[in-house]
Amino acid sequence: MWQLSYISEQDFLQHVQATIEKYGEKLDSFDLKRFNKNLIDPIKLIFDKTVYHASWDEIVSNEIFRQRDKSNNNDIGYFHQRIFQYIDKCRVPENGQEGGWDVIYENEDGIVLPDGSIVHTVFVEMKNKHNTMNSASAGKTFIKMQNQLLKDDDCACFLVEAIAQHSQNVKWETTVDKQKVGHKLIRRVSIDQFYALVTGQDEAFHQLCMVLPGVIKKAVDTLENSSIPNDTVLEEIKEIAAKQEATSEELAIAMAVYMLGFGTYKGFVK
Repeated sequence: MWQLSYISEQDFLQHVQATIEKYGEKLDSFDLKRFNKNLIDPIKLIFDKTVYHASWDEIVSNEIFRQRDKSNNNDIGYFHQRIFQYIDKCRVPENGQEGGWDVIYENEDGIVLPDGSIVHTVFVEMKNKHNTMNSASAGKTFIKMQNQLLKDDDCACFLVEAIAQHSQNVKWETTVDKQKVGHKLIRRVSIDQFYALVTGQDEAFHQLCMVLPGVIKKAVDTLENSSIPNDTVLEEIKEIAAKQEATSEELAIAMAVYMLGFGTYKGFVK
């Protein structure tokens, strides 16, 4: 029995599938050439393996995961933003449209803010994590929100954070041109509080999190092009290691790893 009343099971599954498809080539298998495309740091790998008492399999797997993970934040940002296209009274403008806002929430019955203020529209800038904006970016975002309030006195502007320091819906205070600024209609809001506001259900985000693992599994199982990557990096490293004249297998693998970054360096080239 489907547990979310604010989005249908089909819409949610469709959205999860679209998010997985965003992973694109990151799901492709890693061979040694792809693994070393931007040149790994052999010294760091040797340090990590020894200090953490890890196996070569763990170290190589962790590096592959790190490389895949670097660009996944944009895909998860897609998930957090675009889901609101399925939620009543919300819309997600196309890139660059309607002021470039990530989400716009309108309610003709009024939107009550924590201080009792009532507006009828909320413009949202969404971030994955609370610490992803530097001071210049924060100042630019605040000015954008300020300008929106000047054009429309019946709205509020939210900086919604998926990973906030804690659950909150507070006046956002930041620094612009070395001056501390804030406005009661410019607010910093954790994603759970935003879900609660637009759905009218305090635990709406919690409910989503509870069904998400099962829906992701279902989406992966049903996507035609989904596949489990078959990474061959370690096997190729061991093939190179087998050709090394080393006193131990451990040193041979270390030499093979060194060759990834230092293959043209003096001493290694021979």
